[in-house]
Amino acid sequence: MLNHKGKKYVCHLDLGMDFIRGKWKAVIMCHLNEGPKRFLELQRITCGVSQKVLNEKLTELEKDGLIFKTAYPEVPPRVEYELTDMGKELFPALDILQKWSVKHFSNL
Repeated sequence: MLNHKGKKYVCHLDLGMDFIRGKWKAVIMCHLNEGPKRFLELQRITCGVSQKVLNEKLTELEKDGLIFKTAYPEVPPRVEYELTDMGKELFPALDILQKWSVKHFSNL
C-alpha cells in the first residue's frame, strides 16, 4: 500500500493513474501539449466541458504539478495554461494510449 497526500494506493500505477483519472484531465493535457492555451480556447476545443468542470480540472492539474498558469497583468486579464516539465514527461504515455485507440477503433 502506498500513501501520497493522504490517499492510499494499491501500487504505483494506481497512483500515476490518479493524476489523469476522469474524463477531462488527459484531454486537457493533450491540448496543452500543442502549446499554451487560454481558458476559453480550452473550453472551445474540449467540446462539452462546462466552465465549472474545466476550472476544477485545471486547478487539480495545477495542484498536482502537471500544468502551470500564467496570469498577465493586463486589462482585461489574460491567463494561459501550459504543461510543466512533469506534465511533458507524462504526455508520451497519453500519446501511446491515443495511438492504441486510433489503431483499434479508427472505424468509429
